[in-house]
Amino acid sequence: MNASLSADLPVLQAGDPRSRTALVLHGGGGPRTVAPVVGRLAATLHALAPTHPGWEGTARPDSISTIAQLAAAYLERLLEHEKHDVVLVGSSIGGWIALEMAIQAAHDERYAGLIGAVVDIDGVGAEVEGEPVADFFALDARGLAEAAWHDPERGYIDPAGLTDEQRAIQQANGRTMSALAGTSMSDPTLLDRLGAVAVPTLVVWGESDRIVTPAYGRAVAAAVPGAQFVEIPQAGHLPHLEAPDATWAAITPFLAKS
Repeated sequence: MNASLSADLPVLQAGDPRSRTALVLHGGGGPRTVAPVVGRLAATLHALAPTHPGWEGTARPDSISTIAQLAAAYLERLLEHEKHDVVLVGSSIGGWIALEMAIQAAHDERYAGLIGAVVDIDGVGAEVEGEPVADFFALDARGLAEAAWHDPERGYIDPAGLTDEQRAIQQANGRTMSALAGTSMSDPTLLDRLGAVAVPTLVVWGESDRIVTPAYGRAVAAAVPGAQFVEIPQAGHLPHLEAPDATWAAITPFLAKS
């Protein structure tokens, strides 16, 4: 069964549709975590940030049960819309999806020219010896803020303040993430397959990330031919939210020459 996306999948977009396309891929926190990325990219690119199937109350088809299948579905959607030279920008699980898309594109001539560059922001997905991905599903709200943020007070969301609807969506998002990424949020084959990535790649990492450490990020970057690695001071797992100026000081020049 081929993985396919619903025609009515929500997509946040901004920028001139005639410009180069940027596909922005969110992590477990959902599309709101990458909305500022879309806003920044819109100055020079046509930025699109889909809600992954199964997040925010959307349906997840049976044909999409792994990150690899989701990546394949996004490649097919880009191909259907006759895109080329697309910039993939992924945060956390989105970074994993972006790398998986770049690998699959490199192995299939149908996708020649489809992907032009990758920006992986604190992406999970790889298994790095001595640097395990944090047990995300075992963390409570306070523990998650402490692992994911340089300043945990900025990231802490008191569960008592959520409405029943918000809590239900949050729980459903977690179930989807577990279903697609597994409880380890990693693929033991990914690191070895990163050598296939054939487009310019920038790996951006918050120095205080304790979901996946900077040492983990460096190992991912080292596995991608020619990839650049930039560490962002005073930022955790979401440097584009916590230290946006420093994050964009790394991303903007990379995109200008990629």
